[in-house]
Amino acid sequence: MNKKLFLGDEAIAQAAIDAGLSGVYSYPGTPSTEITEYIRRKTAGSDIHSRWCANEKTAMEAALGMSYAGKRALCCMKHVGLNVAADCFMNAAISGINGGMIIVSADDPSMHSSQNEQDNRIYGDFAMIPMLEPSNQQEAYDMVYEGFELSEKLGYPILLRITTRMAHSRAGVTTREQKKQNEICFPEDGRKRFILLPALARQRFRVILEAQDLFVKTSEESIYNQYFDGPDKKLGIITAGIAFNYFSENYPDGFECPVLKICQYPLPKKMIEKIASECDELLLLEEGFPFVEAQLKGYLGKGPKVRGRLDGTLKRDGELTPHAVGQALGKNIEHYYAVPELVEPRPPMLCQGCGHRDLYDALNEVVGEFENAKVFSDIGCYTLGALPPFRAIDTCIDMGASITMAKGASDAGVHPSIAVIGDSTFTHSGMTGLLDCVNEESNVTIIISDNETTAMTGGQDSAGTGRIESICQGIGVAPEHIRVITPLKKNYEEMKAMMREEIGYKGVSVIIPRRECIQTLTRKRKKK
Repeated sequence: MNKKLFLGDEAIAQAAIDAGLSGVYSYPGTPSTEITEYIRRKTAGSDIHSRWCANEKTAMEAALGMSYAGKRALCCMKHVGLNVAADCFMNAAISGINGGMIIVSADDPSMHSSQNEQDNRIYGDFAMIPMLEPSNQQEAYDMVYEGFELSEKLGYPILLRITTRMAHSRAGVTTREQKKQNEICFPEDGRKRFILLPALARQRFRVILEAQDLFVKTSEESIYNQYFDGPDKKLGIITAGIAFNYFSENYPDGFECPVLKICQYPLPKKMIEKIASECDELLLLEEGFPFVEAQLKGYLGKGPKVRGRLDGTLKRDGELTPHAVGQALGKNIEHYYAVPELVEPRPPMLCQGCGHRDLYDALNEVVGEFENAKVFSDIGCYTLGALPPFRAIDTCIDMGASITMAKGASDAGVHPSIAVIGDSTFTHSGMTGLLDCVNEESNVTIIISDNETTAMTGGQDSAGTGRIESICQGIGVAPEHIRVITPLKKNYEEMKAMMREEIGYKGVSVIIPRRECIQTLTRKRKKK
């Protein structure tokens, strides 16, 4: 047993390796990226599979396939990634698993690098599967190390929910002995479980419904759900996940009131009944949505008053902090880290030397020649084209939406209707939108800004590197309207002319400005 200083993401990754992991399947997305990065780095040359996938759906399905073969699989993504993987996620709860399977959802309260604040405990509850939510890095390690065995024991995938601060803060973690990987074995009742024809799926749905009592019993017996008694029964505290840490920081000398720490779901009903029967009032502390609080308001009926995010004791938006918890407890909290007024916030910006810069300069000039031109963009570092000095894009909604929104706008009569998408996002979820455009011969101009990497999350491999033209041609774009150019100032006039020509073409055209990301290029040169 060794003690190491780990990020929460690294603790999860090391625990998976130590638990006998056979494969990790992911698409990069902050704050989950470092889990797979760590496993790839630590297991290079081993038989543990650790390649990046095209998107979260393919990652989830591949992990389920490894589980079907009896091996232990980890699937990691940021919270919005679970939206992409939801089809497999929901149905894997019906089929169940064979080898242990843990799905990590890294939620992002305050939207540090995301489009929304969704709390994926709601997904776990929707799928009716067990969930784990660590309060510190050691628990994150222990939950994963023991979680594969729990998954196999219960027969279902387990959702591990973390948040940004858990993922990206460090603490000492004691590791354990590394286990051997499982041998290949197949489920004896595999065809009854994994072929979800309606007749079989109905049977499996009844099975998971019947398993709910077992899941609750497991939560009530879990070492991660703890009840701490206290002398002052006026107020009872219920915490979830990292909120227990924030609460503890406000009581360094011990708790004055009863505290229920919840880190495993479904909710431990007996523990909740106990604290509700002993206290006059309950305060709910949880990171994210009022997930537990909303359930308690219905569950307790005429029990004690419940305070939290729903009644305004805590804000509905943004991260939970020790400061916010202290204020909710009525403590006089000093502002130690206030930002001085003379400090001007610095927004993010495209790197100097980035190919997206030259693309946007040319695009802005061409778009300015039309009265109602609209540019539909997508998720990647090129989304920074929305900010000064470019202000070059009009939308950014979700992965792959640029192409399909441009199509819809074109269907409505907008011209020119232009989509800007990156190479990694294109192979993640833009290809099917392009197929829709080709099938209807939509009048759209699609710009795939290819920097040959997944740049926004640190330069991971892009699934489409070296294949973008052939993919577009295979989908059905006319070869003469698949145009490639290097976005440099010396090619500026040629790039503008190319855009004008393709905007003038009444059909589907693809322009590929290709230039390697300046950051990955710099790293390569340093290595040399």
